[in-house]
Amino acid sequence: MPEIAFEDKRHFFMTLCKAALFFNQNSQFISMMQDMFTTNHLLAQQVTSEFNQYTEELLSFVNSYNSSEILTLSRVRADPDRIYIDGCWDIMHSGHFNAIRQAKMLGKILVVGVHNDDEIVRNKGMPVMTNQERLSMVRACKWVDEVVENAPYSATEGWLDSLNCRYIAHGDDIAINSEGVDAYAQLKNAGRFKIIKRTEGISTTMIVGKLLLMTVENKAAYSEPMIATDINYKSNFIATTRRISEFANRTRRPEGKIIYVDGSFDLFHIGHVETLKKAKELGDFLIVGVHDDLTVNQHKGSNYPIMNLYERVLNVLAVKYVDEVVIAAPWTITEDLLKSLNIQMVVQGSISKLDVEHSQRRKQSLEYNDEEDDPYLLPKALGIYQEVQSESELETKHIISRIIENRLKVLNKYQKSSKKEQSYYENGKTYVEEL
Repeated sequence: MPEIAFEDKRHFFMTLCKAALFFNQNSQFISMMQDMFTTNHLLAQQVTSEFNQYTEELLSFVNSYNSSEILTLSRVRADPDRIYIDGCWDIMHSGHFNAIRQAKMLGKILVVGVHNDDEIVRNKGMPVMTNQERLSMVRACKWVDEVVENAPYSATEGWLDSLNCRYIAHGDDIAINSEGVDAYAQLKNAGRFKIIKRTEGISTTMIVGKLLLMTVENKAAYSEPMIATDINYKSNFIATTRRISEFANRTRRPEGKIIYVDGSFDLFHIGHVETLKKAKELGDFLIVGVHDDLTVNQHKGSNYPIMNLYERVLNVLAVKYVDEVVIAAPWTITEDLLKSLNIQMVVQGSISKLDVEHSQRRKQSLEYNDEEDDPYLLPKALGIYQEVQSESELETKHIISRIIENRLKVLNKYQKSSKKEQSYYENGKTYVEEL
């Protein structure tokens, strides 16, 4: 017989015990079975041989009988191929996407729970992004099969069962709830918890730290700059080629009408995603150009980009509308770029990288050029440039403004979270292999 998984084998042994009870209560079956297995029928010999392979394990199972364990097993009927992961998903970043990707590898269907604002405030503090913005970002992720709104911060067995999910996945760091205990303690004790690797050096806390630092230099944009000593930001981000390979769409080939969109895609948000979705609807294969850090800084100004090139590329690759990414894409669309990628249409959102409202900030860059040409001059001349209406008015500057406007509340939350992260790196961190 084929090898049976441990939990399936326990279920198999329970079935045998149930059958024994049934036959013991029906004497006519006992006589029938004795006749069946005293014959030399080939099938009877085969079944006897297979049963003998399990006799020792069955006896061990009976001798080590634990009522609470068996009762727990009998309650767990959820599908082991349906994996659950939950989170706040605030200021969505590559660490979030990598957790979702790893969770999907544990099963066939990934169900993602999103905590509402009340749950987040009660357990962690006020989120930066709205509930709908967070939900929309999760729905846009290519590894997500189902999204559950209003997910509890501390999931229970009953919650998993209601979703028909056998296991919950979470990183190797501890999530503390409002009561000061591990939010996943119950599921860990029940054997329904799967550990995935926490992505090094990227978190919402670290991003908030960067945004708080922006008040130091952006005095033209904000009237009350924060001094740098108010926070302590240190990056532990580790870039690997394996991760970018896992994010990439290796099975998709550039066929049909090829669309190209470019930008910095800094502080990745739903405005970016909706533009990418509209661009993809115009063709068959969407290529996204992501500008390198120096190029973004030259055009956006000091403190930009907030996320480095590697992080921004991973974010874009995680979206289900994106087929391919050009890393360190040129600012200006050239004939060589169009021919090399066989681009048939160049698209930008109505809120584009050339937004005039950013002009003052761009002039803070080291190499700003007032006479710079329109980077889309060539595709416009060729008649292959199209602008799509940006469905969301959300921009990177708005997210920064939310942080600055609530700087004191955000700083208190940041300091508490950063201490927790520092403790993880110094005391709790152990090696966990990334899936």
